Amino acid sequence: MKDLKYRILYYAIQYNGDWNRIAKAIHNQEPYKIIEYPYDYVTIVDEQYPECMKHLRYPPWILFYIGDYSLLKKKSIGIVGARNCTSQALQNTKTIVNHVKQKYCIVSGLAKGIDAMAHQCSMDSDTIGIIGCGINRIYPKENTKLFYEMREKQLIISEYPMNVAPLAYHFPWRNRLIAACSSALVVIEAKEKSGTMLTVNECLELSKPVYCLPTAFENKEYMGCNTLIFNGANILLDEKELDDI
Repeated sequence: MKDLKYRILYYAIQYNGDWNRIAKAIHNQEPYKIIEYPYDYVTIVDEQYPECMKHLRYPPWILFYIGDYSLLKKKSIGIVGARNCTSQALQNTKTIVNHVKQKYCIVSGLAKGIDAMAHQCSMDSDTIGIIGCGINRIYPKENTKLFYEMREKQLIISEYPMNVAPLAYHFPWRNRLIAACSSALVVIEAKEKSGTMLTVNECLELSKPVYCLPTAFENKEYMGCNTLIFNGANILLDEKELDDI
């Protein structure tokens, strides 16, 4: 097993965290070298590998992390939504996170907009940021202060080794990790075609409940939540209903 641990690390670095290429390298038993690495990591063959990730169809081969790894053992709730969101969505994020953060660790994607607000509001409790780039890359740049605060006090994880760029296709793939870490998902605001909807699909595949805030009739840009509610997602009408999550 130790041999495979070092293989996975080497392949992850060689292939920039690409899941399929790592899988192929393992299957073909490609040559590898034992290397020292400056960031903490855990592989799928380690005892410390998070149980929640094992239920994914494509569990990450490796997770790089900075911060308090023990947060992955806590009961968590995912808070997600649009990057370019409305001011009302940001206020709603504050309200919801402040209500549930004493009961749950808050999981989100360290993106701008709703993700950033969810993390900021839970800095005085527990929060996990799951990113779609190298563990040492700060993206977006406007979250620089938040990134450094979280690495000191909370937890940041990624399946991508250091220096890997934040490529567009990384983020939909990253969303399955948010779903895996969350016992339930709250969608604040979303467009009908967005990465948020992909996170919802991952939660449904894992049989995890999804809760949505309804969107005003006149707000045509963010109809994602209403579509989800129409298709059977739970609707959140007031704060009291958060106690039942």
